[in-house]
Amino acid sequence: MGEKDFVNDLFIAVGSARKPKLAAVHEAIAALADTLAAGAAIEIIGVEVESGVSHTPLSREESMRGARQRVEKLQKMAQQEGKPWSYFVGLEGGLDSVMEYGERRVFLESWAYVSDGTRGHFGRSGAVELPEALAEEVFVKGTDLSVAIDQFAGEAGIRDAQGAWGVLSANKITRQEAFRVALIAAFAPFFNSSAYRKGAVVKIG
Repeated sequence: MGEKDFVNDLFIAVGSARKPKLAAVHEAIAALADTLAAGAAIEIIGVEVESGVSHTPLSREESMRGARQRVEKLQKMAQQEGKPWSYFVGLEGGLDSVMEYGERRVFLESWAYVSDGTRGHFGRSGAVELPEALAEEVFVKGTDLSVAIDQFAGEAGIRDAQGAWGVLSANKITRQEAFRVALIAAFAPFFNSSAYRKGAVVKIG
């Protein structure tokens, strides 16, 4: 690779080496390539870093913090090791609980945090409600979701396949798809910068 090619390339560091997360990044970036970096060669690098939060975050705030902290560790690594990374991506799946008509409802969400080293933005998937028994096991008893969902579905290794998203939606929405949506939302301020410019007026209709 020549110096000119190296300058034109776009390197995206992801704070995980798990296949569904990396596949989601590849899918999202493929859809965004023309608007994010037209004509540039894009390389996605998976680096396993700690989130600094629970294996199964139990609030939206904790999931967001986990995604951000993965990015912060990647940025520190890039600074220390002189990595030419252009974007830093943190992905975190977790739960969120709300009270509705006096009843607790627990939802599974997927969060993304993306930074270019100067600014960062969050994106979130939709949410799917956990069955009461599964919510009790994870949210109340503290069982890790990856363990609980295997027991719930009577299968093994769901986390690295369709994920809890796939089990709960009968594979209409997989873990990878949920992260893809969160990623595109988090990248929006970068590829659609005119809408996020200070004082910008967005035309509707």
